[in-house]
Amino acid sequence: MAKELLQHDVGEQVDLFLLIKSATKGIASNGKPFLTVILQDRSGDIEAKLWDTSDEEVKLYQPETIVRVAGEVHNYRGRMQLKIKQIRPTTHHDGVRLSDLLEKAPISKDEISSKVTQYIFEMKNPNIQRITRHLVKKYLDQFLEYPAATKNHHEFVSGLGFHVVSMLDLAKSISELYPSLDRDLLYSGIILHDLGKVIELSGPVSASYTVEGNLLGHITIIVNEIGKAAEELGIQGEEVVVLQHIVLSHHGKLEWGSPKQPMIKEAEILHLIDNLDAKMNMLDRALLRVKPGEFSERIFPLDNRSFYKPTFHP
Repeated sequence: MAKELLQHDVGEQVDLFLLIKSATKGIASNGKPFLTVILQDRSGDIEAKLWDTSDEEVKLYQPETIVRVAGEVHNYRGRMQLKIKQIRPTTHHDGVRLSDLLEKAPISKDEISSKVTQYIFEMKNPNIQRITRHLVKKYLDQFLEYPAATKNHHEFVSGLGFHVVSMLDLAKSISELYPSLDRDLLYSGIILHDLGKVIELSGPVSASYTVEGNLLGHITIIVNEIGKAAEELGIQGEEVVVLQHIVLSHHGKLEWGSPKQPMIKEAEILHLIDNLDAKMNMLDRALLRVKPGEFSERIFPLDNRSFYKPTFHP
């Protein structure tokens, strides 16, 4: 079976159909234009440069375009990069489908949906349960398809749902250790905390920020949605404000884009669970590319650190 993109080592030749995930224009030191493209298949993505690009090429190599690429994997300043030798857009004769090249969550959409449904079913507070169920139902299709971010963590198809399910399972274990935690608040906050991303981001493929995403952001979007849901369902009470606070404060620190810092126990725990799951996802995916006894690429959100893969792992 042919190797996928990230199964190639430095120095190896690549000849693959790949999807352009993003394309950014730049000007080289010699004054000539170039494109920085992120290319991907199901195994992940890699950066490449297209030098001396004409206006036609810039139009040709846009996000969501499938291309045939021949080149060589390089190590550039500690990061894997693809040196392109040949590139061309595909034709229908190539028989390659977009879905063949998308990185997806390791569990199915059905599994994500049934797990989230089960956690909602376990909620005992009717107000929290009804608001959560209402919003999940309203945005279910997008929730099951969208990534959790454009980069850094869970930036793949169904990444948002997978991130939420992982956090819910963590919350369940933590609640058993600390029974004073309100599970309804914690579960609901986790399910809703990033739901605004279905409006903030453009879609499951080559995700970019929408106008609402740029002007409002996912936190503001979902806080408004919780308020609207409560109004539509005729729900009044402290639960609504507390739930809004939990979502509002989930980034934890003001400098991390959190409008408020956590001021409720469950809000603090949700922030820690969110951080833990995002970091584990970054680490696991970075170390997948690394052989035992070697260091990973620098991981920018983790203080730009490289991580070592010990040789004694099974």
